[in-house]
Amino acid sequence: MKKYIKFCLLIFVFSLGFSLFAQNLSLLDHAKKDGMTLYWDSLSETGMLEKNGHQFSFRKDEPVAILDSYRIILTDAPILKENQILVTQKFLDDANYFFNQDSDVMFKVGAILIDAGHGGKDPGACQTWKINGKNVTIREKDITLKVCKMLYERLKIAYPDKKIIMTRDTDKFLSLVERTDIANAVQVDSDEATLYISVHVNSSLNKNASGYEVWYLSPGYRRTVIDESVAEGDETLLPILNSMLEEEYTKESIMIAEFIMDGMQAQIGTQSKARGIKEEEWFVVKNSNMPAVLIELGFLSNYNEAILLNNDKYLKKATLGIYNGIAAFITHFERSRGFTSTK
Repeated sequence: MKKYIKFCLLIFVFSLGFSLFAQNLSLLDHAKKDGMTLYWDSLSETGMLEKNGHQFSFRKDEPVAILDSYRIILTDAPILKENQILVTQKFLDDANYFFNQDSDVMFKVGAILIDAGHGGKDPGACQTWKINGKNVTIREKDITLKVCKMLYERLKIAYPDKKIIMTRDTDKFLSLVERTDIANAVQVDSDEATLYISVHVNSSLNKNASGYEVWYLSPGYRRTVIDESVAEGDETLLPILNSMLEEEYTKESIMIAEFIMDGMQAQIGTQSKARGIKEEEWFVVKNSNMPAVLIELGFLSNYNEAILLNNDKYLKKATLGIYNGIAAFITHFERSRGFTSTK
């Protein structure tokens, strides 16, 4: 009996040791060897392997992976040890099997929704200034519509294969709920994403406040972005998958904001100052199940900036900056899904 117990203990220790050994494979080293690119976000502790335009997304300590953002598999959970991502051979085999399958599916941006802030009975920020000896009332709803129309025309020409949609193309009122309903109703293929770009104009009691800024959804906010049916009845799996996809939306929103900010800075130069990237739980953004940003073009409450915002030449520069930012994001997104490389 004692010999039997000792034998069982040896088997247990051997199995435990084998399991620990199997979990000690460096993902970075094996990814390089197998021709995969590894991206890792240390804040959310999520990562992605990319090869041949396909993505294998995962999270530390979670036994699931998302393939091209629409297929789900169970696999061994990666661990993080001494700043290294360690995986099992099964994890590597699952990734290689996925990448070696014959498939023409490429994840891309399928639609861009352009949201002109305010409209109709809701003028947004308004300011009356004396310009060339005359009192001129400048309204946010007019500026946002003008910029969004110019942006729409640029995107339609540049991306004839994508759906370019405006929430409004006339001076009409839309509630915030209606705007996000329009966004979430956009039909794209399972291998496509939708971008949400909302344009606004700022105002402040401080007449010296000036500059443009880009807002994205705060990472502290969590929303349901995945259909419950994908979890196949496993209630424990749904929050894991939802959180993984929500982290992707947040990272992609931040990246859109950064590209747009860079694009506007390049076009506007010293005419107005860049106030940077901001985070907030804007209703119009947080209820859209997709990467989304909100752009504030400037302050109508600042006389010098109001003059600029009333000038079509300046608005064309701002529009070109926004367009260039979106174009740069699309190029990056369709190549790597916007993760931070570990290299």
